[in-house]
Amino acid sequence: MKNILRILIVFLFCTLYKAQQANVSVLKYEDLEKKIKSEKDKFLVVNFWATTCAPCVKELPHFMEINNQYAGNSKFKMILVSLDRLVDKERVLKFIKNKNLTAEVVLLDDIKRMNTWIPRFEKEWDGNIPVTIFYKNGAKLHFNDGEMSKEDLETTITENLQ
Repeated sequence: MKNILRILIVFLFCTLYKAQQANVSVLKYEDLEKKIKSEKDKFLVVNFWATTCAPCVKELPHFMEINNQYAGNSKFKMILVSLDRLVDKERVLKFIKNKNLTAEVVLLDDIKRMNTWIPRFEKEWDGNIPVTIFYKNGAKLHFNDGEMSKEDLETTITENLQ
């Protein structure tokens, strides 16, 4: 029995260690745009959020459930774009660990140019978060302004991921 318990503990530790991101890439808008365009062969879910945004934090467990569900699908990718300030990078890393975020997380360090890059993502985006943009084969497919329910997230993905 003790051996089974030890194996289970080691397995859980390894699983949690693998799931947590050790570092966060810090990107400018142009780098993020290139990253999105480089995923041409995938259905891409890009979620803009911040650790201080209550609706963002509320919806993240749904995003992680979906990300874990599609983890083995080579045609699916999720990127969580943190809009926290660069000085709060450690808080973002701690948040990733505490919330067990399994999707790729990047920190968009381009606050001063928000009025430039926000309309380049979506003309209807007023700057509020959370926002989720879905891309398929490199083209924007759907824009969701505000918190997404798990059902809406699942529906958007299942209708478009093939």
